[in-house]
Amino acid sequence: MLNNPFLNSHIALADADICCSEVSWNPHPAFTGVALRHMVTSGHTQGRFSIHLVRVDPGCVLETHNHPDNWEFHSVVSGSARCELDGRITEYAAGVCGVMPQGVAHKVVAGDDGVFILATFVPALL
Repeated sequence: MLNNPFLNSHIALADADICCSEVSWNPHPAFTGVALRHMVTSGHTQGRFSIHLVRVDPGCVLETHNHPDNWEFHSVVSGSARCELDGRITEYAAGVCGVMPQGVAHKVVAGDDGVFILATFVPALL
């Protein structure tokens, strides 16, 4: 799996820092080979947004789904993938971003090296 500089970094909040390496991985409840680190949650932002580091392992898929109550912003940190958004395909690589409108179906298929995505949800997912 890829080296990810985000894993040994931190997130600066107004009153503290979140050490990324201390946030545990949570297996996705529905998709094998997908895990999330819930970096910034609703408790940090009064419910306005949340930020999650998403890992999709090589050969795995974040299957078609949507978020009926949230917009989602993807920022690819490392790796490669193919994002399918409402029938449109975008190749994901480090630095590529994507906007998933509320309620719109999307899917992420990891490349041979897997992918790390920093996903921001508005309002907060968790």
